[in-house]
Amino acid sequence: MNKISKYLAPERVAFLTVKDRDEAVKALVNLAYTTGKIDDRTEFYEAIIDREKIVSTGIGMAVAIPHAKLANYDNFFIVVGILSVGVDWNTIDESLVRIIFMIGGPDDKQTEYLQILSGITSVVKDEGRRKLLMNASSPREVTELLENF
Repeated sequence: MNKISKYLAPERVAFLTVKDRDEAVKALVNLAYTTGKIDDRTEFYEAIIDREKIVSTGIGMAVAIPHAKLANYDNFFIVVGILSVGVDWNTIDESLVRIIFMIGGPDDKQTEYLQILSGITSVVKDEGRRKLLMNASSPREVTELLENF
């Protein structure tokens, strides 16, 4: 079982004040770019938005897991956004999203991708942990909460 912490780093955690889903996605794509995880912001952003058009990645419980798998990536990574105010993400339970786990990586490692998704889902099912994530005050605190799982 892959621990999701191996895909995380404090420099890829952002505390965001945004108005909507697209603004949140743009901010996290920019963070992935500035931390060297992606080479092409536009390609990655469009891949994320195209995926959202198929079905919302808002899984409920105030959590969204937008993702893009592209042929030119070798390894998976996660960028985390903690939102000060929830945004509409068309979640299945109609909750406003406050925690975003953006996943990027290769399009040919489906098993590893599913393990990452499963790990994130396990983490966020716990209401106490979700509250701790939403109230975290630093990127290090966020990564520690996810490492200790």
